[in-house]
This record gives sequence, structure tokens and C-alpha cells, in this order.
Amino acid sequence: DSSVFFLDSAASAQKPKAVIDAMTDAYSRFYANVHRGLYRYSQDMTAAFEAARKTVAEFLNAYSDNEVVFTKNSTEAINLFVRSWGRKNLQTGDEVILTALEHHANLVPWQMLRDEIGFTIKIAPIHDDGSIDMDAFEGLLTGRTKLVSCLQMSNALGTILPVKDMAHMAHEKGAKVFVDASQSVVHMNVDVQDMDCDFLCFTGHKLYGPTGIGILWGREDLLNDMPPFLGGGEMIETVTYDEVTFKDAPARFEAGTPPIVEALGLAAAINWLNDMDMDVVRAHENRLLSSATASLSDIDGVTIWGTSPDKASILSFTMDGVHPHDIGTIFDQMGVAVRAGHHCAQPLMVRLGVPATVRASFALYNTEADVARLVEAVHKVKSIFG
Repeated sequence: DSSVFFLDSAASAQKPKAVIDAMTDAYSRFYANVHRGLYRYSQDMTAAFEAARKTVAEFLNAYSDNEVVFTKNSTEAINLFVRSWGRKNLQTGDEVILTALEHHANLVPWQMLRDEIGFTIKIAPIHDDGSIDMDAFEGLLTGRTKLVSCLQMSNALGTILPVKDMAHMAHEKGAKVFVDASQSVVHMNVDVQDMDCDFLCFTGHKLYGPTGIGILWGREDLLNDMPPFLGGGEMIETVTYDEVTFKDAPARFEAGTPPIVEALGLAAAINWLNDMDMDVVRAHENRLLSSATASLSDIDGVTIWGTSPDKASILSFTMDGVHPHDIGTIFDQMGVAVRAGHHCAQPLMVRLGVPATVRASFALYNTEADVARLVEAVHKVKSIFG
């Protein structure tokens, strides 16, 4: 719809025709359940489903296809990891380090498990510009640190964290590293071997893919050492009334019917992206971000939150005397779709000293016309509220 200026891709991206067509084709031409059937439809769908796993593995430069676990989204991937790896490996006296930028999905599950087990959560602080305080982070690492779990790119501010350096520091202390790449995987190459992390997650719907599909990636030996999160069909080797043995990863974490067609849609989104030069994509998005940042910085009463030199595609701001929800409502009347709120990062908002922000986020399909309309909408709010 040309009358809508969509600047909320950080919440969920629009879908290319290639994704819609791949899913429609699967549903209309050869749909069946996977891994179970001996008939052709099931065999064909199983082959396509496992090919999608391979596509994701290559996209992340995984060591093995077996390291890719399909989940419902990043939130489920994190909860799976917390309830499986965390419950097995953490005990009273241990420490888990998160950052002040984390989405609630990488905070609340840890708090829930901490309340059961009694380990300590430490929060790595940020500077006023939204960048992480690396000296403070390094100072938090001790011999009791068992895990560093952090996002690679902030969904609220756009800050990009130096996760490779953080992983190196953590590993020197013997800690494992979990990376939430939900935002970053859309805007840059995410290479788990180069990053040297131990676990990583992302969600499909921000990556131009469908909802209902996410990824937990982990080193194969570590995944096979983790107990299953859900019990049921397809994740077992043998079952009696007295005992059960489990398959190796990824099957042990994919109980029941998986998100079959969603996985094919995700693979189609990745293939669609792979046809593009991610450096060109990121340069385009950064131009839009720089243009919008410069324009809004010139408007009296506008404060931009998150000005780290290393950031991407997200512009969070407030306006003096106007609640972000009111801004979002007026923007909507002008056809500008943005997100207004705490962005599932309430502790970060407390750190910044604001109840909420307005977040405009840019994707590869946005243009300078979207930026111009955003600036026009800000002026409209100023004209209404003075």
C-alpha cells in the first residue's frame, strides 16, 4: 500500500513474494507431515524440510546441519536453552552475565530459573550513547561466570555489540556464550565460526520470513549434552513404560510436528537475501538511518536515544512534552507505521530515564520517501503540541 510508510521492520518485516510463493507451493502441491511417512508426499516434504535446515546452517556458517534446531521463534529458543542447558549446568553461586540492553526474552527466563536455582545474574552496563561499557563487562567476568548471554544488536536502540571480543573474554574465564541475533541477522553477515560463540538464536519473521519459525544454533557436542526441553513424538530412540532414550540433536529438541512450511518459508527468505550483497544492503539502510538522524537532530525538542557509532537501522527518539503513544497515534494518521513503547526492554528505559520511545526502523525496501514522511510527521506533531 503506497499510502503506508512502513518503519516497523524491527518488530516484523514485510514478506517478499518468493517467501509467499514457496509456502503457497508447499501447501498446495505436496503438503504432508515430515519424518514419518513412507509415501512420496511425506518423503518430498521431509527432503524440503531438511534442505531448509541445511540452508540455515550454511547461512550461519555452522559446523554441521545437526546444529540447527527449529523452534517457534527466538523466545522459544532462549527458553529452551535456559530450561535445558541452564537447569543442567547452573547452581547456587554461579554467575550469568547479561547486558543492560537485553530484550525481555533474554532476561525474564533467566530470572525465572534464578528464582528456582539461586545463581546470580550480573548486568553489564552501557554508556549514555547506548554502547556497552567493555571495561565494566570485563570486570564482571570471574571464575564463577558460567555464561554470557547477550544480544548482538539492540532492538530498542540499534546498538551493535562487539560479541566476538566479548566471546573471547568469556572463553578465557571458561564461560559459554549465547548470542541473540534476532535483530542483527537481518542487517549483517552472522558467522558463528568467526564469532566463536557457543549458542545463537534468531527468529524468522524479522528476516523477511514467516512467523512461527525460529532457530536455536549450538555446537553439536553441547547440544547433545543438553536434556530435551519437550517430550513427545520424533525426539525419542526407544520408549517403554519404565524408561526412555533420546535421539541426538536436532531431533531431541523438535518434539511433535515441527513448523514445516514455515521452515520452507524461512529458507526461501534466506535464499532471497543471499541473492543480494549484504554490504550493499547495510550501506543503503545506514544511509537512510543517517539521513533520518540528521533531519531529526535539527528539530528542537527531539531527543535521539542510542547514538553509538556502531549501530544499525533503528532510530529511537522522544519529543519534549509529548508521550510516545500520542506521537505514534498521530504518525498513524499520516500513514507512518512506527513502534511506540518500551520495546520489551523496560530496564533499559529506566536506565535512559524515559518511560518509552518512538522507534523507526529501516529495512532494505525503505527509501528516502519514507524518511521524508517521517520528518514531516514529526513536524506535524510539533504543530499540534507546540
